[in-house]
Amino acid sequence: MNPVERIRHQLGDLSHLIDDSTLTRALYSSDASLYRVPPQAVARPETREHLIALVRAALACHVPVTVRGAGTSCAGNAVGEGLVIDVARHLHRIHEINPEARTAVIDPGVVQETLQQAAAPHGLRLGPDPSTSSRCTVGGMIGNNACGPHAVAFGRTADNVDRLRLLLADGREAAAGPGGLGVDAVDGLAELVAANLAAIRTGLGRFKRQVSGYSLEHLLPENGRNLASFLVGSEGTLALVTEATVRLVPRQASPVLVVLGYPDMASAADDTVPLLAHGPLAVEGLDAQLVDAVRRAKGSVPALPAGAGWLFVEVGAEGGVDAMTRARALADAAATDAVDIRPAGPEARELWRIRADGAGLGGRTPAGNPAWPGWEDSAVPPENLGAYIREFEALLGSHGLAGLLYGHFGDGCLHIRIDFPLEADDGRPRFRAFMEEAADLAARFGGSLSGEHGDGRARSEL
Repeated sequence: MNPVERIRHQLGDLSHLIDDSTLTRALYSSDASLYRVPPQAVARPETREHLIALVRAALACHVPVTVRGAGTSCAGNAVGEGLVIDVARHLHRIHEINPEARTAVIDPGVVQETLQQAAAPHGLRLGPDPSTSSRCTVGGMIGNNACGPHAVAFGRTADNVDRLRLLLADGREAAAGPGGLGVDAVDGLAELVAANLAAIRTGLGRFKRQVSGYSLEHLLPENGRNLASFLVGSEGTLALVTEATVRLVPRQASPVLVVLGYPDMASAADDTVPLLAHGPLAVEGLDAQLVDAVRRAKGSVPALPAGAGWLFVEVGAEGGVDAMTRARALADAAATDAVDIRPAGPEARELWRIRADGAGLGGRTPAGNPAWPGWEDSAVPPENLGAYIREFEALLGSHGLAGLLYGHFGDGCLHIRIDFPLEADDGRPRFRAFMEEAADLAARFGGSLSGEHGDGRARSEL
C-alpha cells in the first residue's frame, strides 16, 4: 500500500476524512508564500477527536503532518509534502468566553475576527491583530506568533496565551500552562535551558519582535518557565494545538489617531522611540510610495500632513487622562510640526484605511512589477530602525530591487514585498544572494529575520 492507503487503513471508519484527489491536493499546495508543495493528501477533521486520530494515523505511517488554518502564511509554513490537515473548515468553535477572567477557550480553527466579535459585547478583545484578521485562525497565530499593529500595546500571541491542549510528536495528549505540562516533564528540556542560561539571557528575548527560531527565553526561571508561551511560534514543529485558552484585553472605546509627517521613512523611524514613552496603542510607519499606490488604485486618499514618510500613532485614555489630551502631548513631543490629530470616527477610519489598503497593494512596485514575499517582516530593536531602513534601502538598490515599505515601527518591524526576478534564468541565485545579505544586515543591527509570520521555508535555513 502507498502511504495514503496505509493512513486510510489506520483510520478505519474515519478513512473518509482523507482526500487525495488531484483538485484538493492542488488547492492545498500553496499558501500566501512563494512556495508550492503538493501534499500526498488532505484532511478536514470535524471534531477534536478526528484531529487526534488523523495525526496518530500519519505518525504510525511515518507521513509528515502539516496542520494549517486559513493558509495566510507568508513564509511557507502552511504547505507540506505529507498530510495537510485543515482545521479552519470545521474546528472553529468558541467554547467559552469568561469576562471575569478575561479569557476565551477556543478551537484552533477559530478566525481571529470571529473571536473579536464574540468578545466585543463584554468590552474585550484579543490583543494581537494581524492584517489578515478576517480570515487568519488563532491556531495559525499561535503557530507563527502573530502580532499586528496593536502588539506595541498588547504584545505578541505568545504574551496572550494562557493554556494549550496539545498533541505531541509521539501521539500523546498533554497540556501546557497552569496545571498542565511543565518544563520538567519534557525529557532534557530543563537541562538544555540550565546548560545555556547565559546564551539564552543575552541572545534571546532582547526585544519584542525577536521571534525567529525557538523562543527559549520563556523557559528561563525569571520568566516563569512558561512552556505554553515557548511553544507559540514553533510553527507546529514541537506540538500541535488542539485547543487554546487565550487572554483577552479591554477594548479602547474611543482612541485618537495622531498622524505625523517626516521627510522620509527613516526619519519617521528615528522619532519612534521618544513617542513610545507616551504609551501608544499602535505606531505604524507608511512611505509616500505606498500612499501613492493607494491613490492610484482608489483615485484619492484623505489629506496627510506634509512629508514623504508618516507615523500613524493611536492613543487611548489612560490613568484618568482622556485620549485627546494624551494625543496632544504625544504630538508636542514629536520631532515634526507636520501633525494631524483625529478623534475616533469616520475621518480616522479613512486614514487607517490607507494603511490597510496599502498592505494589499504592496504586491506590486511603483513600476508595476510583481512584488513577492520572502523577506517581508524583518525586525530590529526600535532604536536601530532608522539606521536599518537606510542601509536596507541601499541594499535593495545594490541588487536592483524595489518594493513598498511600511511596518509596525513601534516594534521595529519592517514590511516589504520585493520584485525578485524569479522568472529570470538567474532569478533563484539572485533571490538567495539578497536573502543572505539581508539576513546579515538584520543580524548586524541586533535584529530578527522574522518579526511575525514565522520563519517557514523562507528563513529557516538562515
